[in-house]
This record gives sequence, C-alpha cells and structure tokens, in this order.
Amino acid sequence: MQGGSLPAAPAKKKARIEIIPLIDVVFFLLATFVLFTLSLEKIQSVPVNLPVAAPPSTKQDEDPVIIQVSDAGTVFWNRELINIPEVAPRLLQYKQSTQNPRVLVTGDDRAKFGVTIQVLDEVRNAGITQVSVETAYRGSGK
Repeated sequence: MQGGSLPAAPAKKKARIEIIPLIDVVFFLLATFVLFTLSLEKIQSVPVNLPVAAPPSTKQDEDPVIIQVSDAGTVFWNRELINIPEVAPRLLQYKQSTQNPRVLVTGDDRAKFGVTIQVLDEVRNAGITQVSVETAYRGSGK
C-alpha cells in the first residue's frame, strides 16, 4: 500500500458581492424617476377665494325665531301655535323690531314639504336673509 491517502476535498468557494450590477440597477432607477418627473405636466388650478373664519362675536345676539312646520300643516312660532296666514305679518313685524333678524325653519318628522317651502317663501318675501333650515328631528311644537 502506497500512500493510502484520501483525495483532497475541493476548497469551499467564497461568496462574492458583485457591486457593478447593483450600481447599474440604481442608475437605471434614478434615470427612470428623473425622466418620469420631467414628463409630468404642471397642474392647472382655478383661483378660489376661500372663506375666512370670523372671530367669535363677544356680544350676545338675540336668539333666532324658530318657525316649525307640523304634519297637519300648522305652524309654530317659537312654540306658539299660529296659522299659516299669520306667518307673513309676524315676519315683517319681527324684521322691523330686530336689528339683525334671524330665522330657523324646522319641521317635525311628518311635516309636509310644500308647507315648509311656503314658510321659506314668506321669509324671503319679508327680506330676511339669515335663514337656517334644521334637519334634526324635533317633536311637534318643541
């Protein structure tokens, strides 16, 4: 037996990090984003005058008149039951007696839409410009 040695095991290969392909990929992405941003069109906008919040008023204004329409076509003026023909004269009197007249129109859950529109028309005919319409549920006469 002559030199009975085992054959030499192959040497382990070391892992190599290839930097050149990594640099190629980074430059490709950079060029893509640069060309993409250059191709964007400028956004055209319309000039808009945005509303500005007014500072809160320190003086207490009078509460608005609440006109509520019920399901039977009756109208409540600050919880007082009145007829529809009485709305116009009361609005005119309210406008003359108040420096800053404000009206809140509301209705109960079964109010007719036509009567509510009629009340809004009377408010407009009286010349009152500060009108709000309440959309929350409110019981009749409350």
